[in-house]
Amino acid sequence: MTTHTIAVVGSGYMGGGIAQVLALSGATVRIADISEEIARKNYDRLIAEAEQFVADGLFPADAVERIRANVSPAASIEEAVAGADFIEEAVPEKIEIKHETLRRISAAASPDAIIGSNTSTILIGSLAEAVTNPERFLGVHFSNPAPFIPGVELIPHETTADAAITTVEEIVAATGKETARVKDATGFVLNRLQYALFHEATQLVEEGVATPEDIDTIVRTTFGFRLPVFGPFAIADMAGLDVYSFCYASLQTRWPERFATPDSLKELVDAGKFGTKSGAGYLDVPADRTPELIAYRNKAYVAIKQLMDELGPAPIN
Repeated sequence: MTTHTIAVVGSGYMGGGIAQVLALSGATVRIADISEEIARKNYDRLIAEAEQFVADGLFPADAVERIRANVSPAASIEEAVAGADFIEEAVPEKIEIKHETLRRISAAASPDAIIGSNTSTILIGSLAEAVTNPERFLGVHFSNPAPFIPGVELIPHETTADAAITTVEEIVAATGKETARVKDATGFVLNRLQYALFHEATQLVEEGVATPEDIDTIVRTTFGFRLPVFGPFAIADMAGLDVYSFCYASLQTRWPERFATPDSLKELVDAGKFGTKSGAGYLDVPADRTPELIAYRNKAYVAIKQLMDELGPAPIN
């Protein structure tokens, strides 16, 4: 198994968390920031965080020793990226800062070193303008808090090499996280979905339909409750795409444009593809697998509810 030498440029909360998980996977990690002093302070912070995570049972017992052995603060960006085969940029979400940082990384790194950006909103093609050999560049978007959220978006731009994507998939897989490839589009997938939900939630509050507290309760105890196990297409297939079509028609009596029936849904329903009950839908789950799927679903939901009961309510109110 290849041992990677990785630089994380931007050692704040996100960069520090990314460095932790990469180090725990066995990679050699150098962190850098706008000064050596800040990099060293953030190194001390991520060690202290790791100690607390071990005490809380969130990291393995030997995590601190492994992170100390595998992470080091660098005197500069140039020192951090020298000899690295993968570099993750995690500086503030401003294109000017990212461009300046990516130019420095490009100038100092090996010409074949893969460069990733942890941007959550900026088009990868726009950031690639600051990268020499841009075929080695892509978005590698971890979520906050990086040590504990298991999904990572991979966003190639038009000229990203397949080999670069494959290598990053291997690096991320070694941390135990899951990757999904998405096209370079505004908001990518995570934030386009997240902000669509938030926008509709704010509309409900502003219309006086429900309070923020009650909306949060509904989301986390109903459709949001399903989301740790199933995505929106699996949920729709199990509910029945014909049922979804009827619900859209009802919503259209008030918001004909905002809740227009998606073309793909209409095409599936017109073709008699209603989801799991017909053996075909968005995911084409065979009908004979439905009993197994339902049994898994029910077991998962009971386990999630038991975990929620064990954790107790979040300390919000």
